[in-house]
Amino acid sequence: MPPPRLIATDLDGTLLRSDGTLSARTVRALRSAVDTGAEVVFVTARPPRYVDVLATAAGLGGTAVCSNGALVYDIATRTVTTSRTLPLAVARDVAAALSTAAPGLGFALETGHQVLYEPAYRLRFGGVPAADLAVSSLADLWLTNVPIVQLLAHSARFDADRLLAIAEDAAGTVAQFTHSGGRGLLEISAPGVTKAETLSALCGERGIPASEVVAFGDMPNDLTFLNWAGTGYAMGNAHPAVLSAVRRRTASNQEDGVAVVLEQLFGRG
Repeated sequence: MPPPRLIATDLDGTLLRSDGTLSARTVRALRSAVDTGAEVVFVTARPPRYVDVLATAAGLGGTAVCSNGALVYDIATRTVTTSRTLPLAVARDVAAALSTAAPGLGFALETGHQVLYEPAYRLRFGGVPAADLAVSSLADLWLTNVPIVQLLAHSARFDADRLLAIAEDAAGTVAQFTHSGGRGLLEISAPGVTKAETLSALCGERGIPASEVVAFGDMPNDLTFLNWAGTGYAMGNAHPAVLSAVRRRTASNQEDGVAVVLEQLFGRG
């Protein structure tokens, strides 16, 4: 069979090693695939600012599906080309429902450029610290008048799997809930926004059918596009739900599992 025309890969726990870096082997495999005419699309829960850091360090460009499908981002021009935001009223209602179902949650708003958080939201990510902006109360979070790419809910009590189940039971019809393995972190998007939906639209614009896409992922938020792609691989370190749902597997992210498959498909470069 001919090699795929498009490589869709998650970042954390998939393409990146556990320290957040790209191995030299993985960079070589990606560049070899691009040299043969394949397109690489990063499909990640991360917002564009983290993709910028990665792309600069590795010398990679192209397109990224960010924030679990809410944004399509052109890495070369650092431009958001497509955005599907969560209405403020929906975000506020979801937060109220979740606060009742799982008391003690903290909330933050991801805008794509920064994250605004209220005092009860204590989770911090490294990499772009200047992007974190505190507000004085939860009520003030709803007065910030920013585009909401994602509502983030963090629990110090529940793990992400349990929190996802609670959220879907409490408000599963009004928003899209998922998680990417973050410590008690729930990621909430507008209804219907998934990695698969956005990747499918992107491929449609390019005339690339699902059968010509190979995909890699490790967490529940990756399941939609792993199942949509003609060939989907679960990483060796993947979440149990991913390992049980995706037939093909490769080595772990620490063992350059994406590169292992790309070398088989495109050669070693």
